[in-house]
Amino acid sequence: MQFKHVDNQQKGVFFLNDDQSNRIAEISYVWSGEHKIIADHTWVDNSLRGQGIARQLLDTLVDFAREKKLKIVPTCSYVDVMFRREKSYADVIA
Repeated sequence: MQFKHVDNQQKGVFFLNDDQSNRIAEISYVWSGEHKIIADHTWVDNSLRGQGIARQLLDTLVDFAREKKLKIVPTCSYVDVMFRREKSYADVIA
């Protein structure tokens, strides 16, 4: 699954739209300095729940952080839980 990405150097979002261009899933972040982003929100439409979309969004954000050599501050409850649960994210946790 390919997510779209928008980033204006203050905040950004990875997202998925349906065929009518309605947003149906997203994970957003806010820049906090040059080397840190705050993961502040994850949302998946009820029609997609239970399909691993939130995890795919998080993995996309983590890949972005690794590519850009960023650390992630998890203020979103989903991201916080996943960072505690999944040791493979340890290298990007701020």
